[in-house]
Amino acid sequence: MFFFIARMAGMPVESISGRGATRNATPTRFNLKERIEDGDWLDSVEGLDGVVARRTTVTVERPKTILTRNSSPDIGFDRSINPYRGCEHGCIYCFARPTHAFHDLSPGVDFESRLFAKPDAAQLLHATLSKPGYTVAPIAMGTNTDPYQPIEERWRITRSIIELLVETRHPFTITTKSDRVLRDLDLIAPAARLGLASVALSVTSLDPKIHKTLEPRAPAPRKRLAAVKSLREARVPAFVAIAPVIPQITDHELEAILACAADAGASGAFWVPVRLPHEVAPLFRAWLDEHYPERAAKVMATIQSVRGGRDNDPNFFTRMQGRGPWADLLRTRFEIACKRNNMPNAKFRLRTDLFEPPPGKQLRLL
Repeated sequence: MFFFIARMAGMPVESISGRGATRNATPTRFNLKERIEDGDWLDSVEGLDGVVARRTTVTVERPKTILTRNSSPDIGFDRSINPYRGCEHGCIYCFARPTHAFHDLSPGVDFESRLFAKPDAAQLLHATLSKPGYTVAPIAMGTNTDPYQPIEERWRITRSIIELLVETRHPFTITTKSDRVLRDLDLIAPAARLGLASVALSVTSLDPKIHKTLEPRAPAPRKRLAAVKSLREARVPAFVAIAPVIPQITDHELEAILACAADAGASGAFWVPVRLPHEVAPLFRAWLDEHYPERAAKVMATIQSVRGGRDNDPNFFTRMQGRGPWADLLRTRFEIACKRNNMPNAKFRLRTDLFEPPPGKQLRLL
């Protein structure tokens, strides 16, 4: 009897309605289980019966700290908070998918369906903000997984964090694909009027057909643009992130998205070329084979031309901008479209001089 390890290419396809990934292979970058086939009927059960539909589950995570710091020179923040791990929006291109591998879970469908919530986030942040010597700088939310994904409606962890930030007059930014951000407008708007808050809504495509497969459980792009308009009417700085731009799939919509952003009154816009780190690259390739087989090779060839001949470029500066003729062309088109629509610069400075540290544990006991 011959034994062999099942590889990603041989794993069953999970073409589940409402899910982005079409694979759920177990990654092998860490000390994870390997699936062994030994010739019995269990090896073929999924191929014969199909893959069981996956329901979303949420596991409570109890981290010791909640504020993540970074020293990256090419992003505009040095600290961030992620209330959740994994994201039900299911965006196939999400660069955060590989984080699930640390939990012995697949960056594929597991990332979209086996989620983690951090209900102690606000309490942990309180402890950090009350430490002597804490220096103030904007806290970014939505940098890894979306703070307004569907489970926020029940868990409301993002809201609890914002409540603390508003109470202490601490600056913060939010990046999301969801119009659910408007549910916290009663907190965000007063903070914005003090120069303490800004919001960015990510819009990748205006085409419902593309949106349905690219980011299947995220709110429709038109809803996000409507949210930008509502935020601006409430005097909240609201930006549109065309992120990511996917060559041969969404790049033709660049000018149209900017025009819609201008119509919504966006404070500014920016764009980022698609990134495919680690397990995201094979997942994205499988997605292309499933939904765009006729142009899959062309899409990947163009992405590689932007990424120095590779599926992904992890280097500072070029990872966020791309390089080569295609990247230069996208940059030029973006700049021309911004001028045509009178779109202002996307940079916005938040105030840090209003911060009031929360009372420490000892003070709260008195």
